[in-house]
Amino acid sequence: MNSLHYENGCLGKEPWWKEATFYQVYPASFRDSNGDGWGDIPGLISKIGYLHELGVDVVWLSPVFESPQADMGYDVSDYQKIYAPYGTVDDVDALIEVCHARGMKLILDLVVNHTSVEHAWFQESRSSKTNPKRDWYIWKPARYDTKGQRIPPTNWRGYFAGPTWTWDEHTQEYFLHLYAPEQPDLNWESEACREAIYENTMRFWLNRGVDGFRIDTVNKYSKRTEYVDAPITDPNSPHQPAPEMWCNGPRIHEFIREMRVKALAPYGAVSVGELSNTPHPHQVLPYVSAAAEELDMVFEFSMIRLGTGGMFGPKYHYVPFTLPQLKAIVSKWQTFIEGTDGWTTVFCENHDNGRAVSRFGDCSSPALWAASAKCLALWQATLTGTLFLYQGQEIGMTNMPASWDISEYKDVESLNFYSEALASGDKTRIAKTMAGLRILARDHSRIPFQWDDSPNAGFAAEGVKTWMRVHDGYRNVNAAAQRADPESVFHFYRKMLRLRKEYKDLFVFGTFRLLEAENEFIFAYVKESDSTLPAPATEPHTNGNAEASKQNGNAKRAVVVMNFSRGTQDCVDVRSVIGCNDGDVARLLVSTRNMGNSKGSTLGKGDQPSALEPWEGRVYVNFDPDHVA
Repeated sequence: MNSLHYENGCLGKEPWWKEATFYQVYPASFRDSNGDGWGDIPGLISKIGYLHELGVDVVWLSPVFESPQADMGYDVSDYQKIYAPYGTVDDVDALIEVCHARGMKLILDLVVNHTSVEHAWFQESRSSKTNPKRDWYIWKPARYDTKGQRIPPTNWRGYFAGPTWTWDEHTQEYFLHLYAPEQPDLNWESEACREAIYENTMRFWLNRGVDGFRIDTVNKYSKRTEYVDAPITDPNSPHQPAPEMWCNGPRIHEFIREMRVKALAPYGAVSVGELSNTPHPHQVLPYVSAAAEELDMVFEFSMIRLGTGGMFGPKYHYVPFTLPQLKAIVSKWQTFIEGTDGWTTVFCENHDNGRAVSRFGDCSSPALWAASAKCLALWQATLTGTLFLYQGQEIGMTNMPASWDISEYKDVESLNFYSEALASGDKTRIAKTMAGLRILARDHSRIPFQWDDSPNAGFAAEGVKTWMRVHDGYRNVNAAAQRADPESVFHFYRKMLRLRKEYKDLFVFGTFRLLEAENEFIFAYVKESDSTLPAPATEPHTNGNAEASKQNGNAKRAVVVMNFSRGTQDCVDVRSVIGCNDGDVARLLVSTRNMGNSKGSTLGKGDQPSALEPWEGRVYVNFDPDHVA
């Protein structure tokens, strides 16, 4: 029986998915089982034991559906078939069975803002203006400029550079695509189209036992239907950024509520939506409010987008950021759910961004790489919300080497932005774009997983040409070596995932209070639980009143303190910020250093914690971990 299954969808008072650890698998790069250089579902099945050992509860499988692969499967041509290099529908069934046998769950990546141009729906839609599926996509007539030249219906710029409109010679109209021309947008205004989405892309897989979906581009279904030009903000381009024309549109909440009622709720399916261009809490809360009954949770990208030059023209012109900037964003999204019925997510990696340890940590030496990777693990595991890990994060996989040139980059977005820079003829722009790609490109997260120190890093057999180049450093950073080393990044992740569940009232559900917001080296915060500690005999009686007990200093608390620098830094006054009275002690729960011996040291009256070594992280608590759960 799947240990995470509960008939009412809840574990105790909370839904099971709130305290679950999700793990994203990018299938092309996880494990190749058949020697074609492309990862596959049987390869993933062979590694489910590894994910279970790590402490994963839910596998999120990125798109594996039939696709011409213009955007690595985010251009689906048949939602009920599997792209042959990944395997078959039977393989997905086997994966569901293996996950459930381990007490784990499986969610799929749902891509229904757009399809492939090769999807049968689009083939019918473009066949004639009178086809019943014509309005399943967004078609508009041409405009003409003062010279009589045909131009697109609007001046909108797409996410992959270039216009959002492509001319169809056969029917003499343009179709809309926010991404590549091979990815035409579905028209959610069509009720028939929506029903086909629910039946063909959702119920089909839920009936087979899938436990839910990560929902791609979820806030882009409802476009502003007047289709007007965007303001000119980039005078050097004919195509202008226009996310306000398609993000969080007038009917978006109606559409998502309908999706939940018709497709998700009948199966008790979990949902996590990709919510881009939505930077304000008041915009996000309607999507995740329990009372609204839309999505269970969403990904908000303000933190993970740090360093980018925006989402459009200068996206890959790297913009350095400070630790106070990072802390402010984290605090904003940690606290926005307090006092509400909403929920949040925790993540610092995914398939669309560079590696966290290369962006937020320090890879300048092997020692600093290991220290900062553990520090990031401690940071993520102590934040409130549902935790999402990305493949390789748990072993500290890094960005592609800076020495690799553009020929090693395969992603459509990377190549389009680089081509656009080349076409400009501006050497400064070209250099800035390439420098930014070396830090931020989506390609970094997509190179093969480093399983061991054998040829091809154990991702594929020796002699196989892999679809992307294996990292040069795989002999030093790989799962096999780290599983054998109890002091490794992998084992620290295992430890933190166990502690996160053991003290879920603090780390999953606790409130968040940022400390020293302007400190450029120290990232520290207090987590506080709704649980209270037993009152000492000398303390005034609280008559079992939890709120009174908290006011008397008995709230269960943790202080998380991390040194985000290469230098030694003074620790915060732990006893003061944790609320210790004279007779109380603060106890060290975990440290990124001396992993086997960190638990249990105490700070009594007058004691000050030792300075933090470079990239050291610690968690102190105001209770005895051996006696309070």
